[in-house]
Amino acid sequence: MNTPDLAAIRAQFPILSEKIYGKDLVYLDNGASAQKPRAVIDAMVHAMEHQYANIHRGLHWMSERTTDVYEQTRDLAAGLMNAASREEIIFVRNSTEAINLVAHSFGRHLLKPGQAVLISEMEHHSNIVPWQMLRDACGIELRVAPITDDGELDFPAFEALLADGKVGLVAITHMSNVLGTYLPAERVIQTAHAAGALVLLDGSQAIVHRAVDVQTLGCDFYAWTGHKLYGPTGIGVLWGRKALLEAMPPFLGGGDMISSVTFAHSEWARVPHKFEAGTPAILEGIGLGAAIKFVQNLGYDAIAAHEAALTEYGLAHIGEIPGLTIWGHAKDRGGVISFTMDGAHPHDIATLLDRQGIAVRAGHHCAEPLMRRLGLNATARASFAAYTTYGEIDALVAGLRRVREFLA
Repeated sequence: MNTPDLAAIRAQFPILSEKIYGKDLVYLDNGASAQKPRAVIDAMVHAMEHQYANIHRGLHWMSERTTDVYEQTRDLAAGLMNAASREEIIFVRNSTEAINLVAHSFGRHLLKPGQAVLISEMEHHSNIVPWQMLRDACGIELRVAPITDDGELDFPAFEALLADGKVGLVAITHMSNVLGTYLPAERVIQTAHAAGALVLLDGSQAIVHRAVDVQTLGCDFYAWTGHKLYGPTGIGVLWGRKALLEAMPPFLGGGDMISSVTFAHSEWARVPHKFEAGTPAILEGIGLGAAIKFVQNLGYDAIAAHEAALTEYGLAHIGEIPGLTIWGHAKDRGGVISFTMDGAHPHDIATLLDRQGIAVRAGHHCAEPLMRRLGLNATARASFAAYTTYGEIDALVAGLRRVREFLA
């Protein structure tokens, strides 16, 4: 990805031309939420201005046209992940809801007391709390696989936790939102399956940076969220194997997830609609479709190559700053760099960078157990996107040097 291509990509994002405190915006908080290209904005505005109506149940022109555009996103999502069929794509609000759906519908009804769910030390709260709730409600054991000091999965320990055959589900991140670590997903899945466990991957970060093929991976569930993939908030995807989804009861009850209702009994709609109760996020679904097209037009090979080079550049230059520690040194990592600075709280770092027009994240990143594992309360975090430039990393490095001088 050369500079002219990058300039053309950035031109598609109106917000990147904004000034913050009179300075050019340097947006490095993409791990929390990415900015939106013009194509996403226009798709949602067009739907509101020209064809908006509720979907699936209407027989008039507006409803039928809106339904068609919304359902095209299901096909796009299936294609993005190489799902076996569009029926395996369930629309949810975000990854959190996707994981809760699996915890409730699969965990409460298909796991048995005495079985276990296995997660890792590097999980986001959205892949911890639902399993704690399941443990407390249903007597499911919750096991936690440790990580190494470099921020990689401790694979021998992971295997040992599977050895007794009691683990029914491994629910694990595909890429850490704090350390940038990519897990060896295919090895994790093969090992889990050999021990009789199914696998859910939290792909909230991973699908943004690299191609995901669920059939090649061999996982059983895959969750991700639209707003990190250049789409709107309020829309995400749970992919699941169709046979599993058909065996699972609904997560929520209401309209559109039924085939018939009496006061005595209700019959469920077929998957995926069985899991999509009520009026969905129609405009957001349309926006997600535009975001998927945007990513596909860029191509994952180009995105991955660009971000790998950015990450290498960022690690080298940020790591040269005296008194600064980078956390996580996995061999396979994505475009996320978490760091601390001697004598500076991460919140102060983020505030002082903000005054220079540089947006980074600071805090525990919804991964408090991981912070405790690292012996920290918080880190600052810079995270990259397809539109991130080397100049923005240079600006971050210069900004961090000013922070160090200010706090010295």
